[in-house]
Amino acid sequence: MPHSRPLIVGLGGSAIPNSSTEQALVLSLAAAAADGAETRLFGGDYLAGLPHYLAPGSKDAGADLIAAIRKADGLVIASPGYHGSISGLVKNAIDYLEETARDPRVYLDGVPVGLIATAYGWQATASTIATLRSIVHALRGWPTPLGAGVKTGPGAFVDGACTDPAAANQLTLVGHQTVQFAKMRMADPSLTGTGEA
Repeated sequence: MPHSRPLIVGLGGSAIPNSSTEQALVLSLAAAAADGAETRLFGGDYLAGLPHYLAPGSKDAGADLIAAIRKADGLVIASPGYHGSISGLVKNAIDYLEETARDPRVYLDGVPVGLIATAYGWQATASTIATLRSIVHALRGWPTPLGAGVKTGPGAFVDGACTDPAAANQLTLVGHQTVQFAKMRMADPSLTGTGEA
């Protein structure tokens, strides 16, 4: 059934409660909501509770995540940079998308995906975003033009706000771009060549 408000699903965080990564993701989803999107967050607590992904259809674990992604018009994925790449927690959650391999819309075919990486240094931030882009391409998704890189550390987030104006602006833009691309695709699915309504 057609819907007018895009659903943007946020996936990311870490096992640390209220992590910088999850706070960054929440801010990006808030920007998406301000643009008229419905949002749903699968944060660190949810990701930490997911068992290791084994094989398609092998468990009911992750069923609510997969159901949300199947309905999603866009995603925002946020990962901390661990040893120059994405965290195992985030990668395991992404592995659950294998459940969509035989769907009418395979994986993230034609879906806009905003990307966020947080790390203590710029090198890990850049390489983590590059890894996320590669994964999204493999899943047939459309990474937004901007990926947000946030250099974290003490005081990077205070009372739910990012204290670095440039990083805060990037997080907002990732949310905006994800919604804008989702709305364009909803209006004309042929934009991505998938033919999926």
